[in-house]
Amino acid sequence: MLVKASLSISNDAAVLISPMRMRINLKFLLVILIVLGTITTLTYWIRCGDVTSAPFDHLDRSNPKAGMKGNLYSLDSEDDNFSENDASPLVQEGVPLIRTRGGLKTLDDIDCLINEEYTVSCKQEDGEVFIPFTFLHEYFEVYGKVVQHNDEKHFEWQHSYSKVYHPRGKYDPHGVFMWFENYNVGVRDRVLCISGAEGVPVSTQWDPQGHLYPIQIAQFGLSHFSKNLTEKTPSIKLLDAGEIFPSAQWTMLTNGQTKSPLKRVLEKTTQKKVLEFKTDGSDTDSGLTITSKEDSNHMILTFDLMMKANVTLSVTILGGKRTIYKLHYVMTDSLLSAHENEIFFGIGTSKDWMKITRDLIVDLQKGLMLVKTSRKGTKPRSPRVRDITLRGWGYIDNITLCSSAHMAHFFAVANWFVRHQDEDGGWPIMVSRRLFPGMADLAPGWYSAMGQGQAISVLTRAFKVTGNITYLYTAMKAVKPFKVRSESHGVMTAFAGKYVWYEEYPTIPSSYVLNGFIYSLMGLYDLKMTCTHKDCKEVTKLYEDGMISLKKLLPLFDTGSGSLYDLRHYSLGVAPNLARWDYHTTHINQLLLLSTFESDPILKSVADRWIGYMKGKRAAHN
Repeated sequence: MLVKASLSISNDAAVLISPMRMRINLKFLLVILIVLGTITTLTYWIRCGDVTSAPFDHLDRSNPKAGMKGNLYSLDSEDDNFSENDASPLVQEGVPLIRTRGGLKTLDDIDCLINEEYTVSCKQEDGEVFIPFTFLHEYFEVYGKVVQHNDEKHFEWQHSYSKVYHPRGKYDPHGVFMWFENYNVGVRDRVLCISGAEGVPVSTQWDPQGHLYPIQIAQFGLSHFSKNLTEKTPSIKLLDAGEIFPSAQWTMLTNGQTKSPLKRVLEKTTQKKVLEFKTDGSDTDSGLTITSKEDSNHMILTFDLMMKANVTLSVTILGGKRTIYKLHYVMTDSLLSAHENEIFFGIGTSKDWMKITRDLIVDLQKGLMLVKTSRKGTKPRSPRVRDITLRGWGYIDNITLCSSAHMAHFFAVANWFVRHQDEDGGWPIMVSRRLFPGMADLAPGWYSAMGQGQAISVLTRAFKVTGNITYLYTAMKAVKPFKVRSESHGVMTAFAGKYVWYEEYPTIPSSYVLNGFIYSLMGLYDLKMTCTHKDCKEVTKLYEDGMISLKKLLPLFDTGSGSLYDLRHYSLGVAPNLARWDYHTTHINQLLLLSTFESDPILKSVADRWIGYMKGKRAAHN
C-alpha cells in the first residue's frame, strides 16, 4: 500500500509553537519521512522487480566460482506480480521478501556452495535457505511450475515429466495396441515426411537423408488402427466419383484446347466408370479445377489414381491471414521438395491403380519445415482446402475429403510389410547403427526384434479385419529371425547362456534393451492368440521362453530409484545406462499391460514400485 501524508497550517488561526515543542515535532516529522521512504522503496520493489536472469540451461560444473541466479520457485510462472491475494511467497528475484504471519520479512542473500564444485545465489531467512528451482530442475531432473486455480496460485512439483497409461481392461490382441491411440507418429521430428509413393513414414533417425524404418512404420500403422477404434466415426465429403454426380463443378482452363479434357469412361481393368483427365501437363497447363467448400475439419484427401503421363494433382490451401499454400503430388520418384509456400511430393511412376491417402496438414507442416528457419509458421491456423487441380493424363476416382482416414493409413502400412518382407522373413534396416563404443557396429541390413514384433502386431490385426490369409502368412514368416542368433543375422541371444532374449539391437556383445524386448514379446503374443494352425506352435514356445527370461531378469533393470534402458554395464563392464523418464514410463506401461493377461505378480509389483520412483520414492538403504 502506498501511504501519502501531508502537513498543513491554517491561515485562519495563529499557532504559537515553543522551541521545545518545535524540536519534538521536527523529530516526529523526521520519523514520518523515514517510514514513508521505507514504504515507498518497498512499493517500488514490489512494482518494479523482475526476473533478470535465464534458467540454468547448462550448469558450469568446471567453474566453482560461477555465480548463478534465477527465479526462486518456478520455471514456467506466467504471472509473478505481487498482490495482496497471493498465498504463495514472492517469486521475483528483485524482491527479497517473504510473506509470514507477521507481515513481510526480508530475505538475505547467501551463496550456496554445491558439492564444493560451484556456487549458486540463494536467499535465507531465520535459518531457512531458499534455492532457485531452476537449479533444482537441472541438477536433480525434477519439474515444476506455478499454476493458478480459482484465483489462487500454487506450485506443482513433479519428479517425472512422463505419463503412466493404466490399462482399461485385459489386453485384446486384435484391438487397440497398448496405448498407441495417443501417438501421432506422422508429426514426429524424426519423420521427414509420409512417402507419397508408399504411404508410410520416412525416418531421419541415423540418416538425415531419410530411410524406411520398420519400427517407425509399424508404430504409424498401429497408432492409426488404435485411433480408428477410439475416435468417433469420421465425417466424409465425396467431391467426385466416376459413377456419382459430382458435388462440385469442374472448371476447365485448357489453353485453347478444343476437345473436353475431362470424360467419364468405363475403365477396362476395374470395369468401373471413372474420370479420365487429359491435358498437356506442361508448366503453363492450367489444368482442371474443382472447388471445395469444406471446413478445416476435412483435411484428409483420398483418391484412387492411375497415371499415364505427366500427372500432377495440386491442392490449394488457405491458411491464416488468407495465406495461400500449394501442395503438389507429382508423377516422380523424388521424395519431397519445397520453395516458399509451394511443396512437392513425389507419388512414384507406377501406371497401376493406386489408393492415395494424404494428411494435408502433416504434408504442409513437413514441407514448411524445409523452408522455414524456425518452427514458427509451420502450423498455419485453421487451414482449409480451397480447390484441387488435375494436370497431365490419367484416370481418377473417389476424390474425397474427410476428417480422418485411419484404416487407409493402417492398410498402407500392412501392405508395405507384405511387399517388402525378404526371404528370411525380416525387414532389414538399411542404415548403420552404433549403439555404444565397445559394441560392434550394426551394418546396414540388420533386423530388430522390436521391428519384427510390431510388424507382426500390424499383420495379425490386418488378417483379423480382412480375413486375408496373406497377412497371416507374412506374420508367421516374420518369426524366423527370432530363432537365429544375433551373430548369425538373427535377433536372438541368451543371458548368461541360459535365458533367451530377443534383441532390439542385435549387437555383439549383447545389449539387452528392455523396452524393445517387451515389444517383441507383444508381437509374438498377438500371433500366438491369432494363429491356431499347428505351424504356430513354435510361436507359443518363443513367447513363453521370452516371458521366463523377462520375469527372471527384470530385477536386474531396477536401480532402486529408476530403471535401466539396457544391460550394457553387464556386457561391457561400463557405467549403467539409466532410462530417461519417458523410457522408464514405457517400461511401466508395458508391465502393467502384460499383467492383464500374465498371472505372475512380479509384473505388477515391479510396475507399482517403478511408479513410486516417479514420485520421488526410493528403495530402502542400509
